[in-house]
Amino acid sequence: GELLCQYGSFIDGLRLYVRGGAGGMGYPRLGGEGGRGGDVWLIAQERVTLKSIRDRYPHKRFVAGTGANSSVRALKGEKGKDCEVHVPLGVSLLSDDGKQIGELNAAGERFLAARGGLGGSLATNFVPCKGQRRIVCLDLKLIADVGLVGFPNAGKSSLLSKMSHAKPQVASYPFTTVQPELGKLMYADYKQILVADLPGLIEGAHANKGMGHKFLKHVERTKQLLLVVDVSGFQLSISAPFRTAFETVLLLTKELELYKEELLSKPALLAINKMDLPDARENLSELLKQLQHPHDFSHLLEEEMIPAKPLEFKNIIPISTYTGEGIEELKACIRSAIDEEAEKENEEYRKKQLQLLQPSAGQ
Repeated sequence: GELLCQYGSFIDGLRLYVRGGAGGMGYPRLGGEGGRGGDVWLIAQERVTLKSIRDRYPHKRFVAGTGANSSVRALKGEKGKDCEVHVPLGVSLLSDDGKQIGELNAAGERFLAARGGLGGSLATNFVPCKGQRRIVCLDLKLIADVGLVGFPNAGKSSLLSKMSHAKPQVASYPFTTVQPELGKLMYADYKQILVADLPGLIEGAHANKGMGHKFLKHVERTKQLLLVVDVSGFQLSISAPFRTAFETVLLLTKELELYKEELLSKPALLAINKMDLPDARENLSELLKQLQHPHDFSHLLEEEMIPAKPLEFKNIIPISTYTGEGIEELKACIRSAIDEEAEKENEEYRKKQLQLLQPSAGQ
């Protein structure tokens, strides 16, 4: 309840109660079999949102039909009616204890959420079985290769449109108030890389101010981070303290760390934006100096804002979305970082396969 009013109509998780239908009665005298209970299926469908499910089925209970009883006229009872629930694309399905039991990504994909019970037959003393029942949690995942991380003034949207040579495709993800912008980076060899900008990271996000933790949850699902900072620094509002570019990098790192430390082990790039501004060069060289020896400069920030360990950036690229400076180089860096990770995964996979082929020494 209280969470929902806070975010307006944005929801990215929903719990459903699902129950397969019970089987029909058997017919002892003639050895007749009752029909099987219906099943509950979750089916991915375009344009469905978690909100539309909640509005349409406020009880969030989905029960399939009961199997028909066996009778003199129909010794084998008919199967109960299946219950089909349309769900958004891109959901993880979790059991009530949070374990992933499946996922639905493309339109038409189906997941058997609850199986109907068997009808009564000789084997069951003609007594039918109940259907399976459980809670299934739908968790919306936004999957992109790269997640943009930065405070609102950093120019992430303009960077996205500049890199993807298009108005960022606002994905038809089932969000309502918060539209994650997705840009596709296209490369000469036709490779495509998906970059997501989720609005709403602010200082204190980990503490759940604003849309913060929703944002961070989605960042968690990207393979790499691209931090974007304004070379001339950042001030959220008149009452908020002014932050230099260096402080901004530390604060962003701290937000990620406080939310989930593992985020910091993702490969990360840093784009320094607005290089077209006056003083940008001096500010840049200052920033690079500070990033090389973060410990010498951390006294500039309050203790609780300093991350336990600084983020390691694969590359630091000065850019201007206004003049286009550095954009191609940034795209190339993103590409090589993604390729490098893929190569690592292949390498690990090959090692595993080899180990499986080695007869173990003990035999």
